[in-house]
Amino acid sequence: MQDILDIQEQGGVMRLTLNRPERLNALNPALATALRECFQGLYRRKDIRVVILQAAGPNFCAGLDLKEQAPGKDLGAAEMMDVQHSIRDIMIAMRRCPQPIISVVQGAASGGGFALALASDIRLATPDARMNASFLRVGLTGCDMGVSYFLPRMVGSSVAAQYLLTGRFMDAQRAYSLGLVSTVAALDALNLEAQALAEDMLRTNPLGLRLTKEALGHSLDMGSLEAVMAMEDRQQILCTQSADFAEGMLAFLEKRPPNYTGR
Repeated sequence: MQDILDIQEQGGVMRLTLNRPERLNALNPALATALRECFQGLYRRKDIRVVILQAAGPNFCAGLDLKEQAPGKDLGAAEMMDVQHSIRDIMIAMRRCPQPIISVVQGAASGGGFALALASDIRLATPDARMNASFLRVGLTGCDMGVSYFLPRMVGSSVAAQYLLTGRFMDAQRAYSLGLVSTVAALDALNLEAQALAEDMLRTNPLGLRLTKEALGHSLDMGSLEAVMAMEDRQQILCTQSADFAEGMLAFLEKRPPNYTGR
């Protein structure tokens, strides 16, 4: 049996590949569990510094696999809530894990697939990428798995409402024009760009990288400039207490690459 989530680790980078291409990488219980447990397992792993999330085949993720796990089918409210949590907890784990997540999106990213992309820190897309909140089109609300949290913060309330209230697809060029994706290019080029981004991140202070992701996430929810800057101040002071900060300063003055140790 194939690994439904292929995990490769090399040089501080973890590559996660959704591997159900015959089902458009739709989230069945096994794949949802594998993703959730993988991201939760990253919370305290300092050896993994960057995650690249990608997919096998021509599509990123078509959302929930309705043939295996139809919402509400033969389940009561309490049981269905357990199912709901098992999926939404993937996105919570993605935001909580300290490693930046780069997603490479090709083809369809619908429903839960859209949520996976939005919960990533950087999104790269192929020209044929199409994303939508498909929940509304299968009898649910258009707001699920954190989509109604992420999307308006990224593109504004009017554009978010346009897509969440209709279930319309957003193509790659539209996503790029809105700033929802950073790059649109062929898949081979995106894989190279994802690796280049990861390598740039690996050249940074490990503590600084983790704290930067943390600050970006918390800044979405803070209510004032002063609150954000207070968090930034504390993070900077933490970094100055590390040996890596001293190494970074010395390397800059000596005009050489720093040799960070994670201390």
